[in-house]
This record gives sequence, structure tokens and C-alpha cells, in this order.
Amino acid sequence: MRIPTRKKPEVLSPAGNLRGLKTAVDYGADAVYCGGKAFGMRSAPKNLSLEDFEEGSRYAHERGARVYVTCNVLPRNNEIEAMRGYIGQLKDTGVDALIVSDIGVMMMARQVAPNLELHVSTQAGVTNYQAANAFYELGARRVVLAREMDLQAVRDIRANIPDDLDIECFVHGAMCMAFSGRCLFSNYLTGRDGNHGECAQPCRWKYSIVEEKRPGQYFPIEQTENGAYLFNSQDMNMLGHLDDLIDSGATSLKIEGRAKSAYYIAAMTNAYKTAVNEYMIQRGFEDADGNILLPFHDRVIRPSDPDYGQGTEDQVMRNADAAFAGVADEGYDRAVATSDAPEPDGMSSHARSTRHKSNTAIEQIETDWKHAAVRPAPHVELPEWLLEETDKVAHRDYSTGFYYPEHKVTQNTDRSAYFRSWLVVGEVLSWSADEGGRVTLMSRNKIEPGQQVEFLLPGERPLAYIVPGDGLRDADGTPVPAINNPAHVFSMPCPHQVPINAAIRSRTKKPTLKAE
Repeated sequence: MRIPTRKKPEVLSPAGNLRGLKTAVDYGADAVYCGGKAFGMRSAPKNLSLEDFEEGSRYAHERGARVYVTCNVLPRNNEIEAMRGYIGQLKDTGVDALIVSDIGVMMMARQVAPNLELHVSTQAGVTNYQAANAFYELGARRVVLAREMDLQAVRDIRANIPDDLDIECFVHGAMCMAFSGRCLFSNYLTGRDGNHGECAQPCRWKYSIVEEKRPGQYFPIEQTENGAYLFNSQDMNMLGHLDDLIDSGATSLKIEGRAKSAYYIAAMTNAYKTAVNEYMIQRGFEDADGNILLPFHDRVIRPSDPDYGQGTEDQVMRNADAAFAGVADEGYDRAVATSDAPEPDGMSSHARSTRHKSNTAIEQIETDWKHAAVRPAPHVELPEWLLEETDKVAHRDYSTGFYYPEHKVTQNTDRSAYFRSWLVVGEVLSWSADEGGRVTLMSRNKIEPGQQVEFLLPGERPLAYIVPGDGLRDADGTPVPAINNPAHVFSMPCPHQVPINAAIRSRTKKPTLKAE
């Protein structure tokens, strides 16, 4: 039996395989999106089989979570009937929704699998409420907005569409250099079609110049002495700004990363779920135990509301207006603080304007159009340990994407690698209360006495722990001075009960630039 749509903000996590799906659910995901062996925009070998979807759906539904399947390729003529058959198979696996981008596939899905929800992919490039309403009339129950949308555009769409049409927005992960991800770069250079899950990511490559009459002689584009990465977009990180996005009408908060590790899925799912819980408590919708105090509702003022267009004060806009007048805001943006870039104009991106500042036709032509405002509310304060979680996975430089027009995502032109300052050193296999508490683990990297590690716990602050000076044993129970053989079973004293499959991580001795 499928799980009904949530009535409060949804944390939507990625999964590239069955283990990733279960990990996302275990760490608090309200829904998981994943691809099958065909017709998804990630390479097939790590995706889910029909049997995986059946098992994964049962696992998710038993824990109150939902499963969405990506069918968001733009199919060619010779793929139409195969896709029809594939959707016919998916409808019997227990999944809850299909994510589509092609309008023909959408109509096909309505015929073949009428009981599945239809979600319109970001590949469809929905940038306005007219398009969202058109998809709604065609049967869609969710639109995944183009990543190029700012907060004001999200508000305007929310104010002018039915309340039962979900808005899904990306909140974390890699950004594509192409509009809504619709890119032919890989196909042109390598013959690998990004729209069919085979992107070679040439936007991340290093480029130099070759002069026509000097073949084989490469001249670096002097961004750095190592060359230049012209199209290398920063990653998105909206953890500290979720209140702005939820207040602006986002229904579902999407974490990017179906090709990422189970650890990445666990850490980011846990972080965003905890942040949403903080939002619900600080906004007065729930108490600390999760009991409902008020029905959830975003803060967008709709045309049907009595105070629509009456100049209701918008806290974000008010702070931005002060900043544009040359008055620095008191806030500070972590996304900027963690990079080498200075904070522009002394203004935090939390307070940046979401108004349109471009010279568009709608601003030149006299109309009755009014941008939707939001009812003011204090900023949701997240604990520092939670904000630090995004730095404990491998990542490129962070930005807040396109949500704040004066602080847009840019590209890192000097490198394409990931920052890695924490490593997964083990995974919990079991915990026993014997001998005062003992954890058995599968090793991933070296663990030695005196080393500080953290256990990543679902729904909680990570558990910091100092590895004891003795008591380390191998799988046979033989004492060892340190755990230094990857992919081997060891055990060590641990008085704190920790769950199976919990990741054990440790800060690296020297931060590295390395791919995930």
C-alpha cells in the first residue's frame, strides 16, 4: 500500500542502489528517488532492478517513506515501446511516483500506470506558474523547478498554483553548468549522452589553448599555473537557509547525488532532516517530540488572501533593502565564510534580495502583476554542529545556487577536485553490552588508540568518541595495536550503544582534494 503525500516539508534523498535507498530511509528521508536499469539519467550498473524496487518500496513503506523512480530521459523513437513496457513493469513494484520530463512519456504513464503519481523533472525547465498549472492539468502532482529559479520566482509560482501541486527544489549537491541540466557537451565531445545517464562531465575537465599552426603545443589559459576549469560549477548548500526556501513555498527539499556513497546519503539526509525538524519546532508547528501543534503551511501570501499586495513586510526583503542602501546586515554567510572569497558588501546571503533586477519585458510593460510576499518570521537558528555536517562529506566549494540573485553560484576555475577533510574509517556491524560495551566493525581506514572518531547516528548529534588505548581486537579476538587493514572485521570497546551500519568517521590529518 502506497504512502500518502506528506502534509509538511519533505526531505527527498538520492539512492543509486538498494543499500543507498535503505540508508536514506534509516537516516530520516521522507522519500527516496532512484533510477532503474533503463531510462534514468544516471549510468545503469548501480541502479535498481525491478526486484530491488519491490524490496525497497516495502522497506520504505514500513517506515513511512515513499519511493520515486526517475524516467526522465528524452526518449528517441526506437525507445518508446520499450519505455511503455518498462513503466508497465514499474507500476506493479509498489513505487509511489514516476519522475518524467517528456510530455509524451507523461501521457504514456497516465495510460499505463494511472495509480502512480507523476512528478515533472527539472529537465522540463519549469520556470513559471503557467507551465506548472499546465502540467497540473495534464495530471502532474509535483513540479521540480528549474535550478535557475530564485526565491522570488518560487514564491510567485507557489502563490499562483493549486495548494495540492507540490513544488520540489534542489537544496544540496552538484550543480550542472547547463540550463536545467539539458546539456549536449558530453555527447558532442565523447559520444556519451548525458540525457541517457552517460555524461562524461567534460564541464569538469581542465582546458588549454592550442594554436592552429602549432599542433601539440598547449598554452594554458592563465587562470592558474595549472590551467583552467572554465565550466566547473560550485556545489549547492542551502542547509543554513532552509527557512527561506520553505517559507517561500517549497514542498520537497531535494538532495542531489544518486552516484554518491551510502555515507554521503546518510550524512546529508540526517542533516537536512534535522534542520527541517528544527524549522517545524521553531515555527511552532510541532513540539520537540514531533507532536503536531498547528497544521503546516508556508508563509507565501496568495492572491486570495485578504492582505495580498498590501505591502506586508518581508523580513528578507527589508534586510536586503538596507544592504542595497549601503547598510551592512548583521548576518554572516557560512557558505562564503568557509571559502576564500570575501563577503560582498558585508551582506549575508540570507538577507539578499529576491526581487527581479533584470530589464525584462514584464518590468517594462504596465500590468497589474504583483510579486508574492511572505509573512515575516524570525530566522530559524540551527546548531553549529549541524551546520558543520556539510563540511564532513567530500564537496566542491559551496554556494546557495541561484536562490539569491546577488549571490549566485559561480564556477571554480582553478580546480575540479573535491575537498575532503573527514574520512569514513569503519562501519558498525554490531554492538554488544558485553564487557561494558563493545562494537564490531568493518574497517575502511586506519583506527588507532587516542584517535577521535565520530559515530553518525540517525536523528541525533554525532557521537564523538576517543579510541581507547587497549582492547582493540581482530576477528579472531586476538589483541591488535591498531586497526590498519581495510575491509577486515575488528572490534573495540565502546560503552555507547550504536546502531548497525552506522558510519564511523574521523578527521583527516591533512585535508585533501579528492573525488568522492
